[in-house]
Amino acid sequence: MQVTVLYFASLADQANKDQERLEFDTPIDLTTLYQWVSDKYQFSHLPSQLRVAINDNFVDWSQPINDNDSIAFIPPVAGG
Repeated sequence: MQVTVLYFASLADQANKDQERLEFDTPIDLTTLYQWVSDKYQFSHLPSQLRVAINDNFVDWSQPINDNDSIAFIPPVAGG
């Protein structure tokens, strides 16, 4: 399974990139995917603090991932 992971705001800063292509030998769910990248980049946000989107559509964390999906993890942003 291959997916493109998109990072925004503080996640992009922590990962030092705004996207990457990842490959897994077995299917993976959103929570496991986020835990994997969170461990890799030491993200400080919990999944409950993020919005998640698949192929440009906001989804619930229980939404399945398909091969070649684009997954976006979006942290809360502050601004004025």
